[in-house]
Amino acid sequence: MPGETPVGHDRVQYDVSAGGVVVRCTPDAQLEVVICRRVSTGLWALPKGTPEPGETREQTALREVCEETGLSVAIITELGSVRYTFTVDGVLHDKQVYHYLMEPVGGSLDDHDGEFDSVEWLPLEPATLGRMTYDTDVETLNRAIRAMATSPDGIDGPKN
Repeated sequence: MPGETPVGHDRVQYDVSAGGVVVRCTPDAQLEVVICRRVSTGLWALPKGTPEPGETREQTALREVCEETGLSVAIITELGSVRYTFTVDGVLHDKQVYHYLMEPVGGSLDDHDGEFDSVEWLPLEPATLGRMTYDTDVETLNRAIRAMATSPDGIDGPKN
């Protein structure tokens, strides 16, 4: 029933975060995407994070992507959201993550923060999607591919 805590959990916490799918077109017209990697856990993920007080989703996505990748980015379009749950210390977290399709406008991957061991440009292809740790990131990458296929503007040439 609504308002009841699920059995086995002390409480439910509702979380929100925002991030992006940063894409570029290489000189040979191949699409690449920025992927973040944490070696110790084998994690391959998209950049995202939690809003600071007063931030819009868009502002959060832009800030988090910049911090985690070192790139300055611009939003092209909204990609919708994914929702998932996980448990930490008896608390069920119900998390909704909003994603945006983005393009780089400056910065360098060398300037990413320490949250991830490496941040890399990888081809936007099935092999890259297969590396992703979470199905929700694969779903989001597929949304980005569909959005680029239907966009009248597409992705411009390399900016970085």
